[in-house]
Amino acid sequence: MRIILIIFLVVQLSNLQAQTLKDFVIPTGYEKIREAKGDLDRDGNEEIVVVYQTVKSSDPSTREGFKRKFYILKSIKGKIKIWQENAEIIFSSNYGFYPDDNILDLTVKDNTLIINQKFYSNSRHSDTSKLTFRFQNNDFYLIGSLSILDDTCNYTLKNDLNFSTGKIIVDEEYSSCDDFASVIQQDFYKVFTHKFKSLIKMNRFKMNENKIKIPNSKKYIYY
Repeated sequence: MRIILIIFLVVQLSNLQAQTLKDFVIPTGYEKIREAKGDLDRDGNEEIVVVYQTVKSSDPSTREGFKRKFYILKSIKGKIKIWQENAEIIFSSNYGFYPDDNILDLTVKDNTLIINQKFYSNSRHSDTSKLTFRFQNNDFYLIGSLSILDDTCNYTLKNDLNFSTGKIIVDEEYSSCDDFASVIQQDFYKVFTHKFKSLIKMNRFKMNENKIKIPNSKKYIYY
């Protein structure tokens, strides 16, 4: 009897989702640039994560470049439905110094969505980010953030944050482009735990608009 009740509740939930989620129709002019598949809500079915280049300008003042948007789609009763959408996390088509060399990868692993991006801020500096989102409490939340700022020969700055455990790793390595430099900034490495009051929902997350002070230092981590 209990098994029958569980099956009934699952069917009812599926019917409710089908009624509340919008059908997915590719907007006119949108171009698909990335896609990944995997089970994000542990229901045994694959979701589809797809990134589109939109027709909306990334900078209305210059009309150069286009914003990019990703959708998380579910297949319900043979129809593709929009489960989640976001137009803030993926960099625009003209982002950075060498847009054609930018990297964007999507992965669904262990029921989480991982978004890897890399761009160049000038001819020597690269910025790499890895964001991990998990579906829980009926929404997607940021549970991991890895950022790496790299200069060809001056520094590599790495911040690794686990929002579930609160563990944070800061790893800063310094060198010099000048072979004859007499003073090089000292390397910095610290592992500490930070108590996050709450996790950030995917659609409320703004990259690099959050910060944490590193204990016993004047340094901050931005994510």
